[in-house]
Amino acid sequence: MKICVYGAGAVGGLIAAWLARSGHEVAVVARGVALEAIRAQGLRVRDGATGEARAHRVRADSDPARLGPQDYVIVAVKAQSLSGVAEGIGPLVGPGTSIITAMNGVPWWFFERLPFGGGKLRLESLDPNGRLARAMPTERIVGCVIHLAASTPEPGLVSHNVGRRLILGEPGGRNSLRTKNIASALSDAGFEVAVSDFIEREFWVKLLGNVSFNPVSALTVSLADGLIANKEVKAIMVEIMREVLAIGRAVGVDADIEPEARIDMARALGRFKTSMLQDLESGKHLEIDGLLAGTLEIARKAGVPAPCTQTLFGLIRARAMSTNQYQAMR
Repeated sequence: MKICVYGAGAVGGLIAAWLARSGHEVAVVARGVALEAIRAQGLRVRDGATGEARAHRVRADSDPARLGPQDYVIVAVKAQSLSGVAEGIGPLVGPGTSIITAMNGVPWWFFERLPFGGGKLRLESLDPNGRLARAMPTERIVGCVIHLAASTPEPGLVSHNVGRRLILGEPGGRNSLRTKNIASALSDAGFEVAVSDFIEREFWVKLLGNVSFNPVSALTVSLADGLIANKEVKAIMVEIMREVLAIGRAVGVDADIEPEARIDMARALGRFKTSMLQDLESGKHLEIDGLLAGTLEIARKAGVPAPCTQTLFGLIRARAMSTNQYQAMR
C-alpha cells in the first residue's frame, strides 16, 4: 500500500519505519532538521532494550504536494499542529484515501457519530472554525489509540522504549474494509493491533491517563513511576480520573475501568517520561488544549462539574505560558 505519515515524531516515526520495513511504499511529511536527518540517514529506530538501531529508507518531504495521493494518510501530530495538517493534507487525499488519526486526547470528530447530541455537537475548542472537519471528513476517518512509549532523542532517530499496541476503529463503530486493511498492514509491520467497534471508548480509556499523567508530570518534572509512587500526587491523579470517567459516562462513553486499573496500565510501561514532559524539556509547545480543553468542553456540554481537572488545566497552561510553550488551537 501507499502510505504517508504526516508527522515524523516518536509515534509517527516508529509507524513509518516499521511499515517501510514490512515492504509498503512509505512517505513522511517532515520539516527542518528532522527532514534533513531522514533524507541523509534514513528514518532510524533504536530498540530501547538492546540499543540496536536500524535505518529505514522512506520518501521524505516538507511539501505534501510532492508526495501525491495516498491509500492511507496517518496523522501523527500533536493537537496544536492539526491546523497545519488541515492546510497541507489536500494533495495527499484522493478519491479512496483513508485518514488515520493516531494522536492523544479527544479527537475533533468525537461527537460526530455519538447518540449524545444527535451528531450536531462540535468541539469548538479543538476545531474552532471547522477547518479540520472540512479537510478530514469523518467518512474518511479511522481512529487509532496508541499504547506504547517512544521518544526522539535526536532528529531522525526514534527510541522505541516499550509497548507496541494500537487500537483501530471508525467513528460510530462502522468498521469497513479501510479499517481491516490498515489493521492488517500494521499487524504485519510488528504492532499488536486490535479493532474496536467503539473506538470512542478506547480514546476515553487512554484519555484518563493522558489528562492526569501528562500535565502532572510536566508540572512536577517527574517520570511516570515517580508519580505513582508518590501517594499524595497519585491521589490527585485518581480524583482527576474519576472526574473524567464521570464526563465520559454523561455522554454515553463509559470507559468501564477503575482509576487503579488505569494506573496499572501506566505502571506496566515502567519508568517512562511522558510526551508532555519530553516537550517541556525540549522547549516545544505543550499539548494542553488537545488533552484538557476538549475534555472540559465536553464536561460543560454534559453539565458535569470537573473542578480538579479545571484547576490542572489552569496550572499547566500558566506553566507553559511562562516559557512561551502554550499555543491555543486555531
